[in-house]
Amino acid sequence: MAGHVAGRPVANVLPRSPTEALQPQRPPEPPERDLPEEDSHPFLRMLDVLFNFFFILICAAAAVFYFVRVEFDRPGPLPVSTVLVVPKGEGITAIADRLESEGIIADRRIFVTSVFYFMHLKGQGSLKAGEYQFDKHATMREVLDTLVEGKSIQYRVTFPEGWTSEQVVERLKANPDLNGEVTAIPAEGSLLPDTYSFGTRDTRTDILQRMHVAQKKFLARVWNERDPDLMVTTPQEAVILASIVEKETGKADERPHIASVFHNRLRKRMRLQSDPTIIYGIFGGVRDHPITQEDLDRPNPYNTYKIDGLPPTPIGNPGRAAIEAVLKPAKTKDLYFVADGTGGHVFSASLAEHNRNVSKWRKIEREIRAQQAAEAAAAAAAEELGMLLPEGEVGLAELGGTPPVPPRNPTR
Repeated sequence: MAGHVAGRPVANVLPRSPTEALQPQRPPEPPERDLPEEDSHPFLRMLDVLFNFFFILICAAAAVFYFVRVEFDRPGPLPVSTVLVVPKGEGITAIADRLESEGIIADRRIFVTSVFYFMHLKGQGSLKAGEYQFDKHATMREVLDTLVEGKSIQYRVTFPEGWTSEQVVERLKANPDLNGEVTAIPAEGSLLPDTYSFGTRDTRTDILQRMHVAQKKFLARVWNERDPDLMVTTPQEAVILASIVEKETGKADERPHIASVFHNRLRKRMRLQSDPTIIYGIFGGVRDHPITQEDLDRPNPYNTYKIDGLPPTPIGNPGRAAIEAVLKPAKTKDLYFVADGTGGHVFSASLAEHNRNVSKWRKIEREIRAQQAAEAAAAAAAEELGMLLPEGEVGLAELGGTPPVPPRNPTR
């Protein structure tokens, strides 16, 4: 009996037994495939393997070259222009490490590869030691060109510790080697005083940005290394207190001691009573003569004789040493200090001792004023004598000598 499958007649094959009828029909055997011909020679197989290997190698090398070239010309990670010193005798790998650690380049391996290609394969110069300016987002190509050209920095500007942001801006404006306008005074305490090198392409705003970045990086590092149990709880409070310490002394070895006094006063809920805060609140931080009792009594947000705790903002831009002194103060119980007449201070832990030290300072102060008055009177007398001398005669001060002492008895 015959049926149809997909339009084709198919012969029906009857099972030979009931058991065979219960089993499914077996599919037809697949057609036989032609066996591949064996290679005629082992040498041809080796050539085929080598060809595939070199083809893959060339493709990989092309991909790497393309990637390196793209990264070589990609804008770099540098957020603001910066200056880097390359010491003499430093190798290519060390220079690349330095560039990467300073955030000038993104990948030192690509930089070293590029140096090898240009320096050794194409023979295009060598890296030179010096002090170099790198613009923000400088590409690796620009960085390499700068190091090969060897055009070192020739300009510098210095900002003393403790200067206010307004003083910093005024110095930048007065520098004829810088360009660009400063549209706003940076926040007080946000700049790190130092000597900054710059190039012909730097603007005044570039220098301010560099000072700001340097302060953030330095403050983040020393804040993580601070002593426990400090009376400042945030980095901003540390900068505020450091700006006061900066103004209180010009002696480096005294800063940790003065910082200790202020920490101790804050711990005992005593007012800081710092004269520089009053000067900043009334005069903007600059005054060439001592404050008066009227200044002490005048209310202002920075008058630490009237307010508790820290003033609202820093009173200047403290340097590294003042910030470190606040975060790692000396271990003392002192609560007071007063000038000692030599440019430093004498410290005390009790009010009675402090009052004695103040009395000594008042005596020294009177002697200094008397000496200054005597020197002023002598200078005025010398000037008057010079005006009275006949033309052609010179005074003793100009001769550099002393008048002859007349004999006690001129008749002898």
